Amino acid sequence: MMLRQIPNLLTLLRLLLVPPVVFLLLERRFAEAAGWFALAALSDLLDGQLARRFGWSSRLGGLLDPLADKLLVNGCFLALWWIGEISGWLPGLVLARDAVILAGAGAYAARIGPLQPEPTLLGKLNTVGQMLFLGLVMLDLGLTAEPSHWWSAGVLVIVLLTVASGVDYVVRWSLRARDARGKTP
Repeated sequence: MMLRQIPNLLTLLRLLLVPPVVFLLLERRFAEAAGWFALAALSDLLDGQLARRFGWSSRLGGLLDPLADKLLVNGCFLALWWIGEISGWLPGLVLARDAVILAGAGAYAARIGPLQPEPTLLGKLNTVGQMLFLGLVMLDLGLTAEPSHWWSAGVLVIVLLTVASGVDYVVRWSLRARDARGKTP
């Protein structure tokens, strides 16, 4: 195995951890879910650090990494909604943002040409914020079995980050599409 494949293997690990984490949430085994979720979140941090530090980035990793993040985050939000721990509008907002971004990427690829996924600072902050919120919710439910006072503030932060990063992606890629279309004869 080549060392440069380590980030992709860590991303694969994160993908493989999604079903057990979701299952544990559905079974209301929050402390266990939090532990596996923390491992998945750390794999995200580590694969990105390795890819940047050693130049081990790849097109496959650029596609799989955000997919793994979205499956983990969205799966957890949906599982927590399904068991009644969070309101349905929150995972709805998170999923809607991702759907808008995917639709925009598809439209860009179809009308303009291939695109290289480029996470923005707001997009990264959104993912970190969502993972931190989900991990703390799982830990909190595992320790106290009920929502704590900080949840409302956490939800507000997630809403602000989700909306801001979604708008940021739409604006950036709309401007990029406009500029690219202006260059074609």
